[in-house]
Amino acid sequence: MDLGALTTGFLIGLREGVEAALIVAIVLAYVVRTGNERHAPKIWLGAGSAAIVSVALGLLIFTTVGSFEEPYEQIFEGAAMLLAAGVVTWMLFWMRRQAMHLKGELQAAVDRALGEGSAWGLAILAFTAVIREGVETALFLAGQATSAETAAPSVGLGAVVGLAAAAVIGWGFYRGSRAVDLRKFFRWTGIALVFIAAGLLSHAIHEFIEVAAIGGVTLIGSQTAFDISAVLPHKTGIGQFLRAILGYSSSPEVLTLIVHVAYVVGVLTLYLRPVRPAPPASRPNPVGA
Repeated sequence: MDLGALTTGFLIGLREGVEAALIVAIVLAYVVRTGNERHAPKIWLGAGSAAIVSVALGLLIFTTVGSFEEPYEQIFEGAAMLLAAGVVTWMLFWMRRQAMHLKGELQAAVDRALGEGSAWGLAILAFTAVIREGVETALFLAGQATSAETAAPSVGLGAVVGLAAAAVIGWGFYRGSRAVDLRKFFRWTGIALVFIAAGLLSHAIHEFIEVAAIGGVTLIGSQTAFDISAVLPHKTGIGQFLRAILGYSSSPEVLTLIVHVAYVVGVLTLYLRPVRPAPPASRPNPVGA
């Protein structure tokens, strides 16, 4: 059991799972409060279908990697990790902007679905809301499992535990519990995901450097920046844990090191900036005013 990979999978499953669980909880609570609880099974159907599609996508990506030979395996792995890092970066800033208005937007969407006379619109609403989180989770976990190599089962187990914990938090939110400060939760888990995404990004760069080397091309910055493998190797012990959580490497290439540090510094700086409230929408002047 790889503790670092287990922790990484747990953090990913917890963070992404809480977002999906909150969406379902908000929709369910509003439907029940407006006297439309008979439509709750449709919401569960939509959310469950999205979860199944997400799991299938993650398994497809992960199992496909092993079917390629060099250098296509490295290209696919690098592309998968690059895509995962890009998606999670977009998700972090999207959630940061939308968090303050998410509840109102979901309730307005429920009103539209019910007002159009087809309650099956609730299933579509739940599916589209959850599938976004599910696809992000699938891509991120597949990328992390790919980079973790033999520790992939630990990533998967951690994700399952994290998703289970997220379901409990979502149920508590639905029941009216305020035991979790969601603003702090998303802030700190977001910071953790920045470091995990940085590790995926730098690992993707490493894969592309390997692809170039296989083709006989030496990229600028492909030389080793330093080597402290004798002190803190990244394949065992604490180094292995740090590699899973922070993307640590005991012998990074210059290019991967620059990309890693630049990503962490740049994204954290933007992510930790105060969120500016959206300006109020201007109202049209009354006719004849």
